[in-house]
Amino acid sequence: MIVDDFLPAYDVSDGVATVVEADLATTWNALMNVDLIEVGRRRPLVGMLGALRTLPDVVSHMLHGDPPAAPEHLRLRDMTSLPPDQGGWILLGNRPGDEIALGLAGKFWRPMIEFASVTPQTFRDFAQPGYAKTIYSLSVRPLGERQTLLSGMMRTATTDEHARRWFRRYWTIGIGSGAHVLVNGLLDVTREMAEARSPTPVS
Repeated sequence: MIVDDFLPAYDVSDGVATVVEADLATTWNALMNVDLIEVGRRRPLVGMLGALRTLPDVVSHMLHGDPPAAPEHLRLRDMTSLPPDQGGWILLGNRPGDEIALGLAGKFWRPMIEFASVTPQTFRDFAQPGYAKTIYSLSVRPLGERQTLLSGMMRTATTDEHARRWFRRYWTIGIGSGAHVLVNGLLDVTREMAEARSPTPVS
């Protein structure tokens, strides 16, 4: 998996999975087209958690007279064109019909995250002290002709003991549960989309 290539050793890992009653191609297409803004509308807790996490950055932009424009739609592919402080992620890899992986490096425990400048080429070996690296991997696996396993995997590794202590505090105050809810909401809405688009089998 892409996640193993970029982050084989890690401090924290969390996984979510759901079975989709649709074929692999339909499920992958739904994953690539699911609107994260719509996920927040359909799953209010997901929307609230996302809004709380970005609030400090939004306030900072407003105080500097530069309020960020809220996107009307936000798909996974759109996130790779945004700066990190506006919800952007780095595309680490995309194997169509298999797996997509997004990454970030930063001091996530700060109210306003201090992001590190990394690229797909530098992410794996990034080791600047005081930071953490996070990967979200989303994948599909066939379970049958009309059934697919849709999975989400999150891994985080820290670059030194100081960052490790801070990240563990951040993770244990409930951020870990929040991250789980966010990914679970994404997969759940993707499943609903795929099943709605899946043709009814002929009896």
